[in-house]
Amino acid sequence: MGHRSRLSILLLDLPPEHHAAGSAFWAGATGRTAEPDADDEKWASLGSFADGWHVEVQRTGEGTPPRWHVDVETDDIPAEVARLEALGATRHADMGSFWQLLDPAGLVFCVVGVQTGDEFDRHAVTWP
Repeated sequence: MGHRSRLSILLLDLPPEHHAAGSAFWAGATGRTAEPDADDEKWASLGSFADGWHVEVQRTGEGTPPRWHVDVETDDIPAEVARLEALGATRHADMGSFWQLLDPAGLVFCVVGVQTGDEFDRHAVTWP
């Protein structure tokens, strides 16, 4: 059996000077509350949307431009990174427990372990 993966999380990366306004805007735009993560003050969640698609807010460090990025969650990070490299992605940064990659246009995305539990099981694609 191969590994499984899915595009699961859309993250709004906001440096400190944009964090409060950006969080408030997207909470209002989606009709959700940006729920802070009790274990990490840099994170808040707008919750789960269609098919378990999550939208999260991340406070980044100084110098990171405001941007959106997506997370691909998988049950086998090395296999998924290799699969995406074969499609044209390049490794950008080894983050220890996950990889930051660039798509062919240079857009940042991450390959992470399973984050969404049952939603992963319901919506993941199995690769050979």
